[in-house]
Amino acid sequence: MVTLYKSLIRCTLEDCCPLWSPTKVSDIQALESVQRKFMRRIENMKQYNYWKRLKKLHLMSLQRRRERYILIHIWKVDNDAAPLGNNTRFFTQGRLGRKAEYPSLNSDAEGAIKTKYFNSFAIKAVGLWNTLPKISSRCDQNEIHQFLRY
Repeated sequence: MVTLYKSLIRCTLEDCCPLWSPTKVSDIQALESVQRKFMRRIENMKQYNYWKRLKKLHLMSLQRRRERYILIHIWKVDNDAAPLGNNTRFFTQGRLGRKAEYPSLNSDAEGAIKTKYFNSFAIKAVGLWNTLPKISSRCDQNEIHQFLRY
């Protein structure tokens, strides 16, 4: 059942997910409910709650996977392996380690523009990147994966 879920359902839910990643809690919960309902049908898993099922099946929540994809992409940007397209700059800040600078926004921008700005991929990516501990800011993809495992 898990293989069926991974190969047919999860790949559809995650298609281009870092780009269209939902920001409303209701949208996130709607996506997670698909995974939750499917996992509930797996034999010997009904007695566990959602988070315990994820752990027992060695799965991550869809939200956590989206965050992982975003962090891996921004790691690639920092290592010149992928473009981001908004001239995001990286710098080393003493005890905080490697950080990224937020792209600029015109202070006179309208409310709708500001909302789109704060929900954009670049802002989410920089925000997630800057939350990584110093040790993980210059790591490989496997270390990011382990940091975001559960």
